[in-house]
Amino acid sequence: MTFDYTSIGFYTFDCLCRPVTQIPPGGDTYFVEDFTLAVSGAAGSAAIVAAKHGLSVQAVGGVGHDDMGDWVLAKLGSFGVDTTNMERCPDHMTSSSIVTTRPDGARPALHKRGATAGFYVTDDRLDRVLDTKILHIGGVGLMDRMDQGRSGEVLAEAKRRGITTTLDVFASTPDDMPLIAPLLPHTDFFMPSEEEAMALSGLTDFDEIAQFLLDQGVGAVILTLGAEGAMYRDQTGHGFRIPAYAIDVICTCGCGDCFNAGFATGLHLGRSLEDCVRLGQASSAQNAMGLGSQAVVTSLDKTLRFMEITPQK
Repeated sequence: MTFDYTSIGFYTFDCLCRPVTQIPPGGDTYFVEDFTLAVSGAAGSAAIVAAKHGLSVQAVGGVGHDDMGDWVLAKLGSFGVDTTNMERCPDHMTSSSIVTTRPDGARPALHKRGATAGFYVTDDRLDRVLDTKILHIGGVGLMDRMDQGRSGEVLAEAKRRGITTTLDVFASTPDDMPLIAPLLPHTDFFMPSEEEAMALSGLTDFDEIAQFLLDQGVGAVILTLGAEGAMYRDQTGHGFRIPAYAIDVICTCGCGDCFNAGFATGLHLGRSLEDCVRLGQASSAQNAMGLGSQAVVTSLDKTLRFMEITPQK
């Protein structure tokens, strides 16, 4: 396989600032303490964290013919991420967000839907896209063309070829379940946040949510629970919970996406499932310690060191 990890889906250009408690009225200006740019999104953050952890990574998604798209491709390239299958989508600008980070780390955002809705994995690119050990799809619900059955076809073919598959969504609502249900039988690990999982299932009890998703045919469910850590359940009946790391939170933008890459890093290293979740938690926690997705994640050695020295709750 050419790639250890291929990340398909939502890539966005993010402009972030903090702390923000409210939007200035009228034409007023408020001053902020910190300001940065980042590639983010359910596929973008995952791709960069995996690359920082030393995996060979391929990005698959869409950007526009604009300055934001130029910057996203250049930034991905600076981390060694292969962008051959990042499509320049006509009639779409690059998906972009303004993130107004609150003092408690919450991150209300203003988002322009863009080229994530326009890209499509064509048959002539499928062999290259699936030349990978782990295939991640992140951003179901925003990928207008891919969400109309193509993501399911790609996942099914990946499973036929023996590729490990992981899946995440974007701020799901109950209306997204018909998009996600056909993907789950072809997914080894589904990793929604607790809010997304509750919205999709209509349930509030985490064990019931996990069972509901397992009943759809997914191999395993990992619920990311924010400050409460993460919960794992799979088809064999194996299950556990891992507490979150005790950190001072700066910004939670991209935490779940970084978790996905940390988990995949554990799979790539052949770690136990518990250690895979811990690597996900450590990647997410480091992300939350800075402004902008992946800000504090730098290398696998430093992530492993973080796990050694940082207490859990």
